[in-house]
Amino acid sequence: MELVLGGSDWELQGNVWVRRRRVGPLDNAAYLVACPETGQAVLIDAANDAGELIAAADGLELVAVLETHGHWDHWQALAEVSATFPSAYVAAHPDDLEMFPPPPPGHHLSDGEGIEFGHRRLRVLHTPGHTPGSVCFLAEGVVFTGDTLFPGGPGSTRPPQGDFATILDSIESRLFPLPPETVVFPGHGDSTTIGQERPFLGAWRARGW
Repeated sequence: MELVLGGSDWELQGNVWVRRRRVGPLDNAAYLVACPETGQAVLIDAANDAGELIAAADGLELVAVLETHGHWDHWQALAEVSATFPSAYVAAHPDDLEMFPPPPPGHHLSDGEGIEFGHRRLRVLHTPGHTPGSVCFLAEGVVFTGDTLFPGGPGSTRPPQGDFATILDSIESRLFPLPPETVVFPGHGDSTTIGQERPFLGAWRARGW
């Protein structure tokens, strides 16, 4: 089956198609990432507004719901989305499992793991600092960073889950080695690129947030 991508809200990024939905009171960004040859897709962060996310997945074969971390605003729609797509597994890093409501995600993500959907693949990058189990998902030319990296700096590092030195180390070692043209899709707000953000690492360290 070849996916017919209608409407202007699909973006071609590298070799995947991306549909973004901004949902909930905290302007969360949820992403459908699709393989056009097969129609298989994953949803990154079932954040809120389940009906909108379910409608956005219409016509796709949803393989997985991938959670970037365990904060409540990133899984408010998880139960309803999972009930609508029972064959899609739910995945999160084991260090954040206790933050999810029961039943917790059944697939435990590991650093370097490949998430297959159709002829496409996302690679899991464990990037602790916002939470211990924060992860990013890397495809060709694009990375979905959850609350690890935003335009203008790292995500919040409030205790008890957050740690500022850890999140900067994650950004420096896991994200900033990526090609500068890599598009960054964060868990809230607008996109950026690795090249736009990389020069400011020292300034972020100096300001302390």
